[in-house]
Order: sequence, then C-alpha cells, then structure tokens
Amino acid sequence: MILPEGQPILTAAQMRDAEAASGHTTDALMARAGAAVAEQVRRLAMGAEVLIVCGPGTNGGDGYVAAAVLKRSGVPVRVAARGEPMSDAARRARAGWDGPVEALADATPAPVLVDALFGTGLSRPLDGTTAAVLHRLHASARLSIAIDLPSGAAIDDGACLSDGPAFDLTLALGCLKPAHLLHPAAGRSRAVRVLDIGVSAASDVMALGRPGIRAPSAADHKYTRGLVAVVAGRMPGAAALAAIAAARSGAGYVLLLGSSTDRLPHAIVRRRYSPEALADDRIGALLIGPGLGRDEAAVAKLDAALACPRPLVLDGDALHLLDSDRLRARSAPTILTPHAGEFAELFGEGAGGKIVQAQAAARRTGATIVYKGADTVVARPDGQARVASAPTWLSTAGTGDTLAGLAAALLAGEQDPFATASAAVWLHAEAARRAGPAFIADDLADTLPQAIAACL
Repeated sequence: MILPEGQPILTAAQMRDAEAASGHTTDALMARAGAAVAEQVRRLAMGAEVLIVCGPGTNGGDGYVAAAVLKRSGVPVRVAARGEPMSDAARRARAGWDGPVEALADATPAPVLVDALFGTGLSRPLDGTTAAVLHRLHASARLSIAIDLPSGAAIDDGACLSDGPAFDLTLALGCLKPAHLLHPAAGRSRAVRVLDIGVSAASDVMALGRPGIRAPSAADHKYTRGLVAVVAGRMPGAAALAAIAAARSGAGYVLLLGSSTDRLPHAIVRRRYSPEALADDRIGALLIGPGLGRDEAAVAKLDAALACPRPLVLDGDALHLLDSDRLRARSAPTILTPHAGEFAELFGEGAGGKIVQAQAAARRTGATIVYKGADTVVARPDGQARVASAPTWLSTAGTGDTLAGLAAALLAGEQDPFATASAAVWLHAEAARRAGPAFIADDLADTLPQAIAACL
C-alpha cells in the first residue's frame, strides 16, 4: 500500500486513458487489482470472515477476483451480488469464483465488509434498497474496506450521489482520484491507500506532500531570510495573528503597518501605515487583507499594495474588494487565499469541481490560488495543482489569517509562489494536528515551529 502524499490524481477519463496506454487487457488489470486488494484484505482481516459485496460492473469484477484469491489463501470469504455482471470481463471474473453468490438484499453480515458495488463507475444515486443494505452490513462489520471508491461517491468532483457509510479504508486502484481528497466524498474514507496495478499515472494534479524547508545558512541574516510587511486595518487582531504567524514561520523581520494593538511580541516592528512605507526595497513579501475592512481607506491601501512591485499575499477583506482582472498586470509573484464564499464572489460559481475551478482561477489571474476549506486546492496558472485535506478543527476564526502570515513568510524567503503556497498549506495543517483536537487560531503560532522542524 502506498500513502497518498505526493501521488498523482486522475479523473475518470484520465484513468481510462492510462489503463488503455498500460498495454494490459481489462482482464489482466482486473486480475492485478483483485489480487492486490485480496492481499491487503487478507492481512487486515487476521483470519476473520470476509463478505465482499459485488456490483454488475468492473468494480464488482475486482471483487470476484479478490474473493477467489482470498479463498485460495484459506481466508473464509463470502460473496453477495447486486444482480449479474454486465460486462464480459466482469462475467469472466464471476466465473472464476467457485463459491456461492448470495443475493445482496438477503446477505448476512461479516466481521469484514468489502464494498465492490460501484466504485468509480457510478454516475447516479444508489437505489434505496441497495443503500439500505450497504448501511446494514456496514453497521455490523468491525472493519470496512472500499475498493477504489466507496459506492455512492462521484469520482471527479467529490460529490456524494447517495448517503453512505464512512469506510475504514479505501484502496485506490492505480492512483488517487479527486473524490479521495475532495469533500464531501473524502469524508466517506477514513484512510486511503494506493495499490499498484501496473498502470503508469502522470498528472498535473497531485496530493500535497510534505515540503522540504531550507534551514538558514551561516551567511543568512534577517533580510536574506525575508522581511514581511503586514498591512493592518479596522480589525487589528487579524493582522496581528498574521504577523505573529509570519514571525513564527521563519521570517527574518516582520513589520506591522498601521496596527494599534499592543498584544504583540517585541520582535514584531510596528509603524504607522503610509503608501511610502511599501516602497522599502527590503520588503520580501507584502500581506494585505486580514482585518483590513471594506471602507474607502481599505480600498486605498489595497490599491497601493497592488501597485507595489513586491511579492504579494491577498487574503480576507482584500479579496472582497479585489477586481481579479487587475492581477494580470502584476509581474511580481501573487498568492490569493480565498475560502468558498470569497472564491464565489471573485470568480462566480464556475463549472466543474474544486480542482477545475481553482485551475481556471489561476489561469484567469496569473496568480497562485489557495482555494481553502476542509479540502484545499493550490493551483498555478499552468494547470499544476496540489490537493490536501485539512483537519476539520481549523474551521475556527483566525486560522485563515495564520495561513496568510505563514505563506507570506515563506514567500519572502523563497519567491516561488506555488511552492510557497503548497508548503504553507501543509505546515498549517500539521500545526493544527500538533495543536490537538481543539484550539484557537492563536495556538497555531506556537506549533508552527514544530511543524517546520519536521520538514528540515
């Protein structure tokens, strides 16, 4: 089994193309998939009885092959099916299973349940009877495993076509699919692992992996490590959160412009805001938006920031005030960090899932887009994208400000907006995991150094 981090993500059409290019027949791929699934189920079942529920398509064929391999290995295994196989390959796989086949509606539970009903081949909701039986069998199992994708999930956009149970493990065949990381479908898999079935998978879209962080050298000083300037506004606490996060993330110098708050580490320099302050050539990255406000003063500050030839991170209120088409004129690296509401206000309710929408926004603006949420997509204008699932405890006020400050600190030191944004998203999630199951945004600054240390 292969961990998802750093693995390519393919849509249904891309996966079909990859399978066709592999040189393997459908039967050969089904044999490989079924055998790979059987090996993992055998290890995890630890001698317990296994029930494999098979559908009429390719996913069901994988299930029949897995059942036959398990039986030959001495594992007690039963098969229940929702009708007869509909494809020639699935029929041949069914013929290779020499045990009885129970009707799905009459199936009795087993300690280990394997879902091979529909996987990635479903384009409509499960019928009520099938959904009810799946819930019933799942409720009685101590271990549940889905082949390729839990039945009832839409492969390309992560939608849930049917209400279904959450499986303990999903075994992705050949490569990851968007639904393994995009919510709400991602919530149907408590863990995902990739199985090698002999298909070479290459994609511009990949699961986000652990970044490499460069430690300062003996030649570095506060300016080479990056000066981050944070523009404050009507809610100074948000800018303070961002500034503290930047300081805790390795920035050599953090300058907070226009804040009246006193609750700051002494290492953060505070100055009165003026457009002239943005002209400092030592600024490695400029952050504007957290707590900025949406009045005329905020608009003037945003105009000055957009005109500044420095790497720029735009977050929060700046995204509500922004005309995204203005970004095309910028030559300096630019990162936008919208959540779903801000994204819709900026770019509308575009077609396709979250990955497609983030890619389109990056092409339109020429900027790196961090489309935040329980699933986060980082996209750059050439179509490259990284996808991550974040701890759900991050759904609390101020965590976006922390992410923006972290991104600004990394951008000031490295200047590559896509690598910077990707690293920031990973570190933000890791800091949240280290902070524990419940926290406030202020706590993340304390765990960011630990998250960074894990990447050195």
